[in-house]
Amino acid sequence: MAETPSKKLFTADFEVHASIKMLYPYIQTASGLAEWFADDVTITPEKIFTFEWENEKHKAVMAGHRLNHFARFEYLPESAEDENDPSYVEFRLEVNELTQTTFLKVMDYSDFDDLEELQDLWEGLVANLRKVVGG
Repeated sequence: MAETPSKKLFTADFEVHASIKMLYPYIQTASGLAEWFADDVTITPEKIFTFEWENEKHKAVMAGHRLNHFARFEYLPESAEDENDPSYVEFRLEVNELTQTTFLKVMDYSDFDDLEELQDLWEGLVANLRKVVGG
């Protein structure tokens, strides 16, 4: 039986009525992410982020970031497959120059296979973010 790649890249853009400077801490800091993205987020002195959802913990490192632009979290391997093909989530902040509208672009690379359910999940998470920032 041929092995099919189990991970897929999900991308979505969400309009958020808040400035990039206001949003950036919510996509880059443990305390900001804990307010909307996960049930709890902690960070060790070694800069390992622990994301907790429904009592399940997943560790990640910030693989890249740029002030007021993006943050990317790469999950630490939980299996041999993850060693070669790590899951990640990336948040990008973009402004439409014409309308001055701010968008949060989400890139979720994981083995989640129900894209409709994933879309619903992200819509719920971003709704939480909008409540937190008032946008």
